[in-house]
Amino acid sequence: MGTTISTQYSYSMNKLKAIICSCFTISSLALAQHNHRHEASPADTRVAVEYPTAMKEHTLISMRDHLLAIGQIQEAMGNSQYDKAAEIAETRLGQTALKSHNAHENAKFMPKGMQELGNQMHRSASKFAIEVQNSGATEDVKPALIALSKTTQACVACHASYKLK
Repeated sequence: MGTTISTQYSYSMNKLKAIICSCFTISSLALAQHNHRHEASPADTRVAVEYPTAMKEHTLISMRDHLLAIGQIQEAMGNSQYDKAAEIAETRLGQTALKSHNAHENAKFMPKGMQELGNQMHRSASKFAIEVQNSGATEDVKPALIALSKTTQACVACHASYKLK
């Protein structure tokens, strides 16, 4: 009996080591591939947007919080906590978040296209909040995932087009 538990423990530890090694290997390969792509990539053509220093820092903190919120949303959805996902989306990314992100002041420094992408992201997040709440009733997460994708697509489009200076 003791040998069986010891064997199972050893097997589990070896499996865990293999998973950890795989993660490091995959991460290393991804980093190498990322670095390789950037060596051959053309010059950065994004529009540099000049912000006052304090506003730039606040904006960067807000954008990192957006990423954190998306991760928390995905985790909540994975745990079928659709109302929690909706609340995170609306309060941290959606229309409700505009005031806490100082959007009115930030917009004064943004080119029109950047403003439009930001508004698109916030509107999409609010639409996602509704769709993910619906998932709680229907158990169909596909419309919510599509809406979340539109939210992140707006983020990607903005970051591909603009950078803060």
